[in-house]
Amino acid sequence: MNAPRNDSLFAALRAAFPGDLDATAIETTAPDGTPLYYTWRDIDRASSRIANLLASLGLPEGSRVAVQVEKSVEAMLLYLATLRAGYVFLPLNTAYQSAEIEYFIGNAEPAVVVCTPGNFGWVSKIAFTAGTRHVFTLGENRDGSLLERAAHHADTHEVARKGPDDLAAILYTSGTTGRSKGAMLTHGNLLSNAVMLNDYWGWRQGDVLIHALPIFHVHGLFVAIHAALLGGSKMIWLAKFDPKAVIAALPRATVFMGVPTLYVRMLGEGALTREAASHMRLFISGSAPLLIETFRDWQERTGHTILERYGMSETIMLTSNPYSADARHGGQDERRGGTVGFPLPGVGLRVVGDDGRELAVGETGHIQVRGANVFKGYWRMPEKTAEEFTRPLAHGDRLEIEARIERVGESSCAFAFAIRGEGEDDPRATGRVVTVCIDLASGERRGFANPDELAAFLLAAGRGAGPPAARRTETGPGDGAVAAPARPGRGTSG
Repeated sequence: MNAPRNDSLFAALRAAFPGDLDATAIETTAPDGTPLYYTWRDIDRASSRIANLLASLGLPEGSRVAVQVEKSVEAMLLYLATLRAGYVFLPLNTAYQSAEIEYFIGNAEPAVVVCTPGNFGWVSKIAFTAGTRHVFTLGENRDGSLLERAAHHADTHEVARKGPDDLAAILYTSGTTGRSKGAMLTHGNLLSNAVMLNDYWGWRQGDVLIHALPIFHVHGLFVAIHAALLGGSKMIWLAKFDPKAVIAALPRATVFMGVPTLYVRMLGEGALTREAASHMRLFISGSAPLLIETFRDWQERTGHTILERYGMSETIMLTSNPYSADARHGGQDERRGGTVGFPLPGVGLRVVGDDGRELAVGETGHIQVRGANVFKGYWRMPEKTAEEFTRPLAHGDRLEIEARIERVGESSCAFAFAIRGEGEDDPRATGRVVTVCIDLASGERRGFANPDELAAFLLAAGRGAGPPAARRTETGPGDGAVAAPARPGRGTSG
């Protein structure tokens, strides 16, 4: 008889470990400057010990493990151990203060809370008041009660069996449109997106990732870590971003993921040259718009073209500029500045009006998405979940879309899109472009064909006294890329 299938994300990550478990998996530096090296066997054993500790607590099925700690390899091991033991990981931004932590703990009701040793006094008071039974500490110096307790447990562990629809993590959105909402992500959501990204971005044997991102959001926790682990790839782990340290590591790495500000800071370093970046294969940017000036400056300084992509807490990654020729779009391989690329394989899109009606070519409206990556809903917010989900997209629906996105300012988004059509009304043939602008502060949504009218709208929305930095996006034969989806959304960029 065949063993029951296990759709646990951790089971898939563990299966991708290389055959040589004694090879270096993570290279990092202790706070005192001491070099540290973790093997694949270390990851397996350490995550087993922490998973056994969690299992020994007698937690109910589906228990949440809330974590607010500084970035460290051990913090990543705690994430893997939570998946391994079958519980739900809840990362919290290290900048959150008592009022925010009180809300998140009260809303999520975690069975376990892990905080820094320095914050134990006030965090534990909030947690115990809310009914949490277990509060541990984890410090950036590999100290704290979590590791002390875990050291007494076995270093082998059988991965908990999970289905694709079982919860793996809850990520709270930034709360720009009200109270923060907990996006529920399943093992199937996270694994399907990770496998697809590794294929689309051409992950290969021998890749080495420079990990310089925080690990409390989608980009650093899911996209970067899952990519490296699924690829059996070594990580050069930086607890905090340091432009000099990243540039020094480039000759030993092949992939770097960062937010736009990291690229700007590296451009300010004289050591960033074509020679320094010659060993690199891929630079990826996300979580915020990449200015076209940064895009072009990076090309000139390094000879590399940054790959920009887009995602949300609710969907992980949705779109990406191509790494190589995309056969779905006539073999296009251009990474176009100011856009976030094509819908990723397996991600479907359509454009609808406010009444839910599917729109004809040239009309403007909301972009909706479907795919195995789309979240399960908002934690304990059934009404909000119902608002963000519409009728399922059937297999017969037209899901091909061509578009380019350009964001304008911090509180607005400018979308340019066109539905793929046929005949003389095909926007690819006419060059017709309509921009949809959404003011996130007021929710006002309008379409513009005239860039001057768009500029006036943005100015009235409070973008300052001068002309806004809005650029008209031109479409042409074969153009493609997708704007940020209106649903399921108004979420946090990943």
